[in-house]
Amino acid sequence: MVNSPNDLRARVDAFVADLAVLIRQSALEAVQEALGAGAAPRRGPGRPRGSGKAPKAARGGKRAKRDPQAVLAMADKVHGIVKAKPGQSVEQIGKALRMPTKALTLPIRKLLEAKRVKTKGQRRGTRYFPS
Repeated sequence: MVNSPNDLRARVDAFVADLAVLIRQSALEAVQEALGAGAAPRRGPGRPRGSGKAPKAARGGKRAKRDPQAVLAMADKVHGIVKAKPGQSVEQIGKALRMPTKALTLPIRKLLEAKRVKTKGQRRGTRYFPS
């Protein structure tokens, strides 16, 4: 017979611990049975390590280049807009030309290389001025 609530608590805790161990063991056995009898069998020898390079992925081919004359013509248009309204950003220049900013990066780079345009600011805050 149980003498006190502490004895009862100790027996219940021991019983719960035993049950937890049994449940874990049965769950582990069920998982092992579902996955197979044990570890997967080892594979036989394959290609020796370091014996050769892995094949490279196929490239998509060359991208089409823009016509240099078209790039220079666009650069002249951009230069005209920068002269007319100095201090504009690429977004504003693109809106004026009805062109996406991505299409203006190469003409603006050409203008900067030729020192026909100078900049102030960084990243999206860059403003363009005629030289």
